[in-house]
Amino acid sequence: MGVYVLTVFEKDGSKALDESFEAATEKEAKAKGESILREKGLYEKTHRCTSTAGKLVLFQR
Repeated sequence: MGVYVLTVFEKDGSKALDESFEAATEKEAKAKGESILREKGLYEKTHRCTSTAGKLVLFQR
């Protein structure tokens, strides 16, 4: 299992969310990240999900 970090930004650059979670694959991490964003009503905000190795798994501006 890998650890991924989901970060959501406000328009002023401040963080609206900074949350870590575990996933078995990058595909699973992307799906889990999108699910968290939708549950919290943050999907339309600028966000990114990265692995602990620094790989970008999910991004929306």
